[in-house]
Amino acid sequence: MYRYLFTSLLVLFFINLSFAQQNSYSLPNVDLSKIALVNQSDSYVTLPFDIGNIEPLIFEANISPSFIIRQRKDSRLMGVLTAQIIIRMYNEESLPVRTPSYIPQITAYYLLSNKQALNKHTVFGKVAHHSNGQSEDFYDENGDINVESGNFSTNFMEFGYIFNRHSSKFNAEKFLKTSLEIHPKSWMFEEIRGIYSGFRWHNTFSAFKIPIGNSDTEKRAQISLKLETMIMLDDINGWSTFEPERFNASLTFYYHPKFLEEIGFFVQYYHGMDYYNIYFMHQIDVLRFGIMTDVLRF
Repeated sequence: MYRYLFTSLLVLFFINLSFAQQNSYSLPNVDLSKIALVNQSDSYVTLPFDIGNIEPLIFEANISPSFIIRQRKDSRLMGVLTAQIIIRMYNEESLPVRTPSYIPQITAYYLLSNKQALNKHTVFGKVAHHSNGQSEDFYDENGDINVESGNFSTNFMEFGYIFNRHSSKFNAEKFLKTSLEIHPKSWMFEEIRGIYSGFRWHNTFSAFKIPIGNSDTEKRAQISLKLETMIMLDDINGWSTFEPERFNASLTFYYHPKFLEEIGFFVQYYHGMDYYNIYFMHQIDVLRFGIMTDVLRF
């Protein structure tokens, strides 16, 4: 079922691109701040009918405000401070919110290309912390991971490259990002060493369809598509090189209707390691629906 759904989404997306009118339009000004915002995680709230093997949820919310740090608007160098928090409310008695993920981070971006170029090359570096705000023992009395109150904490660096280009044929902005995420062992909580990946390779492709028009005002992308993959490269859990559990992937389709101001609707399929802090030993396959904030203007 999932395969047919995503095939349909991809077909609809590219049909929409193909039937775009080839009228004249003002080219988008994709400056460093827009490149950075595309690279940051999206703020969203899921609806309470996920399909898959994840625990029954009322919602999952990702709160990820970004604060830009730069000397002036046309700087080649820019910092972004993000106070990311992921929250899950479980569909159980009293509707508990368990062990939120706290992921504060600071990222530096440097634009390598000419600021006026349609195709741009950017490098970035990030330092981040990931914890769940708990202080109890990692394992419970039975030797299982204490997902309700066990301590989880790690710090990491991420270094990467972003390439973006404008497609005049489809009037779309496309981004390709690749990066390496590194968790030095001395930065990780002792109990998760050897079972939590400390060396990961990320790749992301995203495309934003920009409405046709002659206006010089900034426009929102009405639809967008994002494909993300992650591969764990280090020696963990005794896994072989090509162990299926090493591979994570997600596909997100986003639609922003004209009658809404700051939010739109999304559907996402995720496969792989549970990213919710101490739940990382869970393998999940989930199809989810929800609403997502729209902060990008092209």
